[in-house]
Amino acid sequence: MSNYDRAITVFSPDGQLLQVQYAQEAVRKGSAAVGVRGPSVIVLGVERRAVEKLQDGRTEKKIVALDEHVMLVFAGLRADARVLISRAQIECQSHRLTVEDPVTVEYISRYIAELKQRYTQSNGRRPFGISCLVAGFDEDGTPHLFQTEPSGIYYEWKAASIGRYDKSVRECLEQHYRTEVVSSDQGAVQLAIRALMEVQSRGRSLDIAVMKKDKPVIMLREEDINSIIKELEKEKESAETKKRK
Repeated sequence: MSNYDRAITVFSPDGQLLQVQYAQEAVRKGSAAVGVRGPSVIVLGVERRAVEKLQDGRTEKKIVALDEHVMLVFAGLRADARVLISRAQIECQSHRLTVEDPVTVEYISRYIAELKQRYTQSNGRRPFGISCLVAGFDEDGTPHLFQTEPSGIYYEWKAASIGRYDKSVRECLEQHYRTEVVSSDQGAVQLAIRALMEVQSRGRSLDIAVMKKDKPVIMLREEDINSIIKELEKEKESAETKKRK
């Protein structure tokens, strides 16, 4: 196996690029992140690890603005994300200067995916060890939520998860996602927090961003998030009690 994982351009006998698989493994070890898209709202959430006592918590942000109407959340290697985010932000501004219109969410998602793909086919490089959720509203008010992978593929979701235990989080999203639930801001927020509670560890907290068309992004306060978590925990305990009866 080691004969095939030394160069990014060499396929293994079963048709895999092992360096890409290693990058995907780096993503699976990253903090969990989710995105939930409703008819008029998009909620992005990420599990924030506990910072050192003397560390400035502002440097731990994983929800980043690419443009006024596009946000990105990532899971994986932070250094790789910094480079990719910087290039995406420059592309958003270049597009405004050239075309005189803001980028569409699909355009910038495709740009990020193409950039990742280029790093899977050249010697002297390695794939970006991050997955991204790109969310925002187009000029016509349509909400979009895209996911990009280290291999360079991208696709759109109603709700998606990346990072550690992404399968468990996605199963929770599939189980509880309802159109009537995400039609309200509160319902979409609760669904994102409910999904992240599947993997929340002691000493970690959550960052939740709420996006609406032509409005500033709102970062929920920690006390508001904790209040919702308590409500969901009570609901879960009540459901378990009913099952026992």
